[in-house]
Amino acid sequence: MTQIRAVLFDFGGVFTESPFGALDVLGERLGADPQVLMEVVFGPYHEDTDHPWHRLERGEIALAAARDEILALGASRGVEADPYQLFAVIGGGGAREPLVERVRGLLGAGIRTGLVTNNAREFREGWRSLMPVDELFEVVIDSSEVGVRKPDPRIFELALRGLDGIAPEETLFLDDFASNLEAAERLGMRGVLVEADPSKALAELDAVIRSAAP
Repeated sequence: MTQIRAVLFDFGGVFTESPFGALDVLGERLGADPQVLMEVVFGPYHEDTDHPWHRLERGEIALAAARDEILALGASRGVEADPYQLFAVIGGGGAREPLVERVRGLLGAGIRTGLVTNNAREFREGWRSLMPVDELFEVVIDSSEVGVRKPDPRIFELALRGLDGIAPEETLFLDDFASNLEAAERLGMRGVLVEADPSKALAELDAVIRSAAP
């Protein structure tokens, strides 16, 4: 097995609670189907489309404009789908310390690290304040800055170029959304799914690195 020389991480759902999990809480409050809320607020997240949230994450429209369009989509389906209500459910809190420490451990072992996040320009200051991003990651690919979002494979190619062309086969990627992992794996990367309890993903990360050690 090819040695792992780099590990790429998603941000939301990996270093913080997943926004997708908050849909269940919001759905219960509103008496709405969480799956319908998912479709209205985030669109078909396993694809890259013209849904307002996708355009927001590609940096094509502002958050306020995306919210207006999403509210209209929700109204057309009879649900109150306000992204701002979802943000309130997610709340604050810092980054998951076990993940942060594991990144430090990777760096100490000479493994290169990168962050690949679907995000919005308006969130940049907030999420970057949760941990020392530039200290932990050699390359940071924010979809709203580069105009490409997961699962488009070009976002992973940007990250690999930023790491001086490390091969996909030498790279491990952690994300909380299976379709993003599948996109990375189609390029040749190995993927690890991060669930609500990240301990299993951390154990799998360590196992893959050990099994691929020279």
